[in-house]
Amino acid sequence: MITFIICVLVLVLGYRFYAKYLEKVMEIDPNRQTPAYAMRDNVDYVPMPWWKVLLVQFLNIAGLGPIYGAIAGAMWGPAAFVWIVLGTVFGGAVHDFFSGMLSVKHEGKSITEIIGIYLGNSTKQVMRVFTVILLVLVGVVFISGPASILASLTPENLDFQFWIWCVFIYYILATLLPIDKIIGSIYPVFGFALLFMAVSLITMLIIKGYSMPELTFDNWQNFHTKPDKFPIFPMLFISIACGAISGFHATQSPLMARCIENESEGKRVFYGAMVIEGVVALVWAAISMSFFGGINELNNVMIAHQGNAAWVVNEVSISLLGRFGAVLAILGVVAAPITSGDTAFRSARLTVADLLHYNQKPIKNRLLITVPLFVIGFILTRIDFGVIWRYFAWANQTLAAVVLWTITIYLVQKGKNYWITLLPALFMTSVVTTYIFLAPEGFSLGTTISYFLGFAMTAIVLILFIVYFVKNKQSFSGLSNK
Repeated sequence: MITFIICVLVLVLGYRFYAKYLEKVMEIDPNRQTPAYAMRDNVDYVPMPWWKVLLVQFLNIAGLGPIYGAIAGAMWGPAAFVWIVLGTVFGGAVHDFFSGMLSVKHEGKSITEIIGIYLGNSTKQVMRVFTVILLVLVGVVFISGPASILASLTPENLDFQFWIWCVFIYYILATLLPIDKIIGSIYPVFGFALLFMAVSLITMLIIKGYSMPELTFDNWQNFHTKPDKFPIFPMLFISIACGAISGFHATQSPLMARCIENESEGKRVFYGAMVIEGVVALVWAAISMSFFGGINELNNVMIAHQGNAAWVVNEVSISLLGRFGAVLAILGVVAAPITSGDTAFRSARLTVADLLHYNQKPIKNRLLITVPLFVIGFILTRIDFGVIWRYFAWANQTLAAVVLWTITIYLVQKGKNYWITLLPALFMTSVVTTYIFLAPEGFSLGTTISYFLGFAMTAIVLILFIVYFVKNKQSFSGLSNK
């Protein structure tokens, strides 16, 4: 219990103090007109009050990740708490804040366009394709997940395929219509459901006397049933993405960058939403480690149910809250991925539109991009959920690393403290490179060789950065003085 409370406090303090420092680094200008007004089209560029933008941003990013990812991550033990807290404060929230504010300062551009500004046109072209694929994968993951949960709660005639079609229809409407019509209107309700779920579950867990594991020297170990196959590094840092750091968030922040009314709202919207998601991830990690009697018991349950986190959610919700409370809790778990999936497809539409320089105000232009994306998405729903999730997880963290490098170059060019993103960028680079060498869906190499290759690749990237920095140091100092 003490570890959990300390972790929550660190998240709050990170928002209170570190986010304020980041505002100074970013040079927030409350008097500068935001894209919501400068480029208003009443479709994607729509001014909305900060509290509504915060809720939308939170629900955009809080899909299955902070729930399913935290449940899976809890299999490694209390180390998950450390990653969620440090990852959120120094990684994910920094990543989300800067990606959002850079979009605000660049006419609400998509993250791929911002990557191109600072990492070059070649990188931009690669990341355009990479990001669209990632967003479609996200959309597919967040179709299949909610559909499977809803199918388990409804009569047999309302099966998985029925719910797939229902979610698809909603996604099409949410992708095409102006952002304030569906997304901006119903998200507060979904937000209540998700927050109710987190607060009520952890409250009942405490009331009913469940014992949460503490972070001690004895517990600082790999509790996974297959520690050799699933080492903490890099597996934990891939499994818990949303709730710590997630590249997907960088694709969502520009959506809200087109809606905030003042630059001063950036801290609340971008850093704040990530902190809230970190709390949700902490809640589910704590519940998972406690509800079944301990970490080892959680591992046994996950193995027995083939890693089915949806079963864990259902079992926990019904046991702790009863039938009525469970309905609201499950609604939160269903609403969260749906509200990320719809904006994933919406972001994919906008990324393609930026690529083609295609005006999105006419609905026929939106349809020309949206229809092919959904056709691809529907085809991908036929693929096993677990396979898609694993590739999504790696691609997600790879994008996070690229975005962190983008922000680092921006800070270097502006003569600002680039260490705040350089260190997370190096860490995430080592995570994704080591993972792809080690994982079964990658090269499936041994642990030692994967570590060596992962750290070697990271060292090469660092050397390239140093060369770039030294070569352009004089020109950067000139830019920072302007």
